[in-house]
Parts: sequence; structure tokens; C-alpha cells
Amino acid sequence: MAALCYEAAGMYGFPKHPEVVSESKMDCGLGDSFFDLQRDCPNFASSFYIVPTGMNSKVLVKGGNMKDRYILCVFAIMVLTMPVMNAVEERTTVSRLPIQQERIIPVAMVEKAPGCYFFDFGKADFGGLEIEIKKPEPGRNLIVHMGEAVSEPGVVHRKPGVNIRYWTTNVTLQADKKVYVVPLRAADGRLMSKEIGPVMPFRYVEIDNAPRLEKEDVRQISAFYPFNKNAAAFKCANAKLNAIWEMCKHTMKVTSFGGVFIDGDRERLPYEADAYINQLGWYCCTDDLTLARYSHEHLILKPTWPTEWIMFSVLMAWEDYRYTGDTASLKEFYSDLKAKTLMALERADGLISTVEPPFPKEVGEAIHIKKIKDIVDWPAVERDGCEMKPINTVVNVFHCRALQLMANLADVMQNKDDEKMFREAAAKVLRSINEKLIDQTTGLYVDGEGGKHSSLHANMFPLAFGLVPADRKEKVVTFVKGRGMACSVYGAQFLMDALFDNGLEDHAIGLMTADNDRSWTHMIERVGTTVALEAWDMKYKPNLDWNHAWGAAPANILPRKVLGIEPLEPGFSRILIQPRPGKLQWAEGYVPTKAGKVSVRFEQDEKTFRLRVSIPLKSQARVGVPKICGKKLVFDGEPVKSSESEGFLFIDDVGSGEHEIILQ
Repeated sequence: MAALCYEAAGMYGFPKHPEVVSESKMDCGLGDSFFDLQRDCPNFASSFYIVPTGMNSKVLVKGGNMKDRYILCVFAIMVLTMPVMNAVEERTTVSRLPIQQERIIPVAMVEKAPGCYFFDFGKADFGGLEIEIKKPEPGRNLIVHMGEAVSEPGVVHRKPGVNIRYWTTNVTLQADKKVYVVPLRAADGRLMSKEIGPVMPFRYVEIDNAPRLEKEDVRQISAFYPFNKNAAAFKCANAKLNAIWEMCKHTMKVTSFGGVFIDGDRERLPYEADAYINQLGWYCCTDDLTLARYSHEHLILKPTWPTEWIMFSVLMAWEDYRYTGDTASLKEFYSDLKAKTLMALERADGLISTVEPPFPKEVGEAIHIKKIKDIVDWPAVERDGCEMKPINTVVNVFHCRALQLMANLADVMQNKDDEKMFREAAAKVLRSINEKLIDQTTGLYVDGEGGKHSSLHANMFPLAFGLVPADRKEKVVTFVKGRGMACSVYGAQFLMDALFDNGLEDHAIGLMTADNDRSWTHMIERVGTTVALEAWDMKYKPNLDWNHAWGAAPANILPRKVLGIEPLEPGFSRILIQPRPGKLQWAEGYVPTKAGKVSVRFEQDEKTFRLRVSIPLKSQARVGVPKICGKKLVFDGEPVKSSESEGFLFIDDVGSGEHEIILQ
């Protein structure tokens, strides 16, 4: 029999746990659900063991197939991490809201044959399935199929892929019962309370051997964190962009079912990079601030293994402060965040490595994880040929950015000594990056010290973080543009930031809507998903799932970059409105902020650019109009003075209310 040994402590710093669990039913410690080996892994031949060894806890699973063993390991991780999760609850500065449920009626029903029905709910959701039988026939067995995909019109895909969900079960009718909740795998109870119960992602349902059914008799019981679907909107002249927005906004809602930002259905675990993209999208799509805060604080104490992911905690802390204006989390976790910069790994020139010398134990203790490893991008095939050198350029770019933002956070905390230390450290790292990680011939960043190859990643991350010197920027921008979408859906967040911030919005929009297998249009039109994928296509990641918020970067890119709405001061007391329209004839939308709703609409033709904005009470805005036509700037019907910067004309101190700005 094959054996799988998952060394959990290689990624997580687990406390001790009771010696051995070797029973057919195992309490997973989450929502009173349990994992039943006989039911959920019927081919499983051996016992399941948790063998704790302090910080080196292991999960040893023998027998069964790989899918069985993987599920068991995921549950073991949950059991072992419960004490850490409890510690998060003790230190968190925010109270989570209860998970909500909504009953959704199918958008379409087809009676394929007598007693055989197909239902389409229009979009995938995490939830359960409820069936109402008005005249139940005792003993009659309904055969239910649920899934995310169809193999042909009207048929739920029975073998959609290893992590694309499909489930079938029977429901036996009873004389005195009219409403039935279809039983799901206990494994689908991960993260869920007893009151909510197991949930799975599905859009389609088939029911065979059924009595007469109407469309309203079959209901999807969606589960999600409180989400105001009317809090944000986006619409423009490009129908493909509109469809992308709707899919990515929906992704924010449906992947919130567990009350923490997670990586998708396969693992249902939080990861920092996923959470960062999720955080920005959540801020732009709904008016809740608690879920992003909780997810961020959870990951400070329960980090994951990639080196860059550790430093994402500093980036998330900065965005938390920018969008909320609240310092409670920063005060509670300030010391933890300082360690997350990985400044303790610096050599004399400020650059860091996780392999040379070996990773120090004391650093692991400070950042709450035993080992870390450079990642650059994931899956590995999406690294654009990046050479994984000990002194890795992407890792050190993240290090520099974390130091810069930690200096900002120290300033917020009025810790002038720390601010000075982090600003000086950031400046030293930046000098080293721009002296030692550059190909002097091409002017491009190489993948690492001593390397000769220049990947997209080694160049787009410095560009996205504003680290490229002015005299090299043109070469780096040209290179990044020329590489196309040579990165994962995760990397695309930073590629989009880099392109929009450097005047390449048309190129960015073209990549988003491209007619190839590396775009969000591909996910919608060719794959057929209504929730963002974990990767561009199954050929790039065969075990992908169909519900990954890290694949939904446009949920924040379209409001932040196309509409141009971002906080200029914490909590949106001052607002930046700087639309980047490219060739879009018009776009409009609004986003929620702590100060209130901010609305933007622009229209343009060859002679005129017209911008309408709405600023909430007690806020002011700095409004930037792209200098793409005309010379005369008019504000609310009157000529106005402006300042020019990087192709935009800016008007400062725009007060609350509705305003119109015209460039003609």
C-alpha cells in the first residue's frame, strides 16, 4: 500500500495535540461536524493517525487512494491547528458576523423525461440543496446529482476534474415529510457551524425518479458572510469587462462562506497572497470591514510557508489602515508585523535569503512558523522561467516594499525611532536591488544574484511597487508589456497594477479580455465558470478548483484603476479619484467607503473628456483628469486652475457633493 506522510510542521507551527486518533469517526473540531471514514472514504483500508511531536507534528495516512489520503490530511491539519485558531480569536480586534443564508430559485428547469429534471441556478454558490415534495410517496428514492459543470446541455458532469465538484446521493421520501435537505459529505462541513451544516459549490442539479416538480420546489441554500450586493457597481462600454466585473464581484461573495478569506474549496485554508487580493476586492465590492480585518489577523498568527506570503501581512496591515482609518489592529500586532518584514535575515547590504545561511530558529518563532520557502508565483509553471536563486529578486522586492510600508506604520504609531530605522533599511535594500540585481546591458532586473535570466516577475513586481528608477523605467515597462500575461492569476494582480500605473491601461484591458486561454474572458466564455478559477486553465494546473478569490483581481482593479477610486488618507477622509480610461468611451460605478459612497462616471470622445463625481459628506478629493484631449479645464461650469503630473491634470480639495469636470 502506498503511504503519504504530510509533515505539517514544515508549514505550520503546531502545538501539541492528544497522542493518537485511530477511529472511524474523527471529530474535526469545527462546527461539531465529523469525518466518517466508512462513508466519506469507502475505499480507505487503514486507520488514520495523528502522531504529534510538538513542533514537528506529522500526519501519517496509509491506504486508500490519493484523494482519500489528501482529504484526511486536510482534516488532520484542521485538528492540529485548532489551538492556533483559538489564539487568533483571543487576540483579534474585530468580532465576526454570523454567516447568512439565502434560498435561491433556479433560473431554468428542464424536464428531460418523466420524473427526470435538470435545474440551472445561473451562478455557482457555496451552499446546500433543498427539495420540496408536495405529495411524497413513502419509500421512493430520488437520485440527486449536483455539480459545478455540465458535460453537455442538461447533464451534470459526472467526472469534471479532480477538484471541480460533483456529488451524487439518494433521498428517500417519507410520508410525513415534505421538505428535504440533500445530505452532503461531512468533509464539506469544514469551517461551517452546526447550524449551517456542510456546503459545497454547485450551479447545476439533476433529480431522477422524482414526482412532479416545479422550479420553485428546488432551492439552493447559499451560505455567505454578510454581503451588501448593492454597495458597489461597475459598468462600461466594454461588455466583456462588465461580465468580468460581475464574475469577480460574485466571487467575493460566494467564497466568504467560511467566515475567513480562504484559498478555495479544495483546502479551505487562508493564505496571505490570496487574502491580500481578496481584501482589496472585498473593500471594493461590499461595505463590510470586519472579514478582511479578521482574515488578516488570523494570518499574522497562523502564517503559511511562502517567503513572500509572510511579508504580505505588512501589505495587508497597510491596506487595513488605509481603508478603515482604525489603528486597533496595528496596535495589537505591531511587534508581529515588524518581524514579518524579515529584516532579521538581512546580510550587510540589506538583501535577504531563506537558504543561505540556513533559516534561523528564532526568526521562525518571531513570525510564528518554522520554515519558509521562496515561491515567486504558483503554480511553478507560471514563473516565466524564473531562476530560483538564493538571493531572489522577487523576494527582495517584497522585502523592500514591506520595509517601506512598515516605516509608514511606525509613523502612524508615532514611533519615530522605528520609522527612521525602517526607512533607512528600505533605502539600503532598494540601492542593493538596483545595483546588484540588474543586467547592466539590458537595464532589466535579473531573477536573482548571479543570474542572467530576466523573468516577467523580476520586473513587474518592482514596477508595481514603484521601485524602478526613472532612468530605467522605460526599458522595464517595455519589457513587461512585451511579456503579456506570462504569470498566474495571482501574479496578474501586480501585472495589472504595474500596467495601469504606467499608462498602459489599454494593454491591461486587452489582456483581461483577450481571446486566449490566459484571460478572465476565457474563464467566462470558454470554461463556463461563474466564479474565478484558481488558474487560467486546467492545462496550467490540473488540480485547480473553480472557486478561488485570488483569481478575481478585477474586483479591485476595475474600481481602483479604471474608475480610479482609492483612499488618499486613511478612512477616505481624503479621496483620490484618478480614472484611467484608455480607449473606453465611458464607464461608471461606485464603491463603498467608511466615509460613504463614492461615485464616478466618465465619458470621452475625440474633443472632450467629461467626469462626474460624487464625494461623501466630510470628505475631500483630489481629482485627476487624464490629459488626453483639449486644453481647457472646467469645474462645475467655471474655469479652474490645476496642477499637472504624469499625464494628469489634478484639482485639489474638491468638497463633498456632486461635481462635473470637463476637459475640452
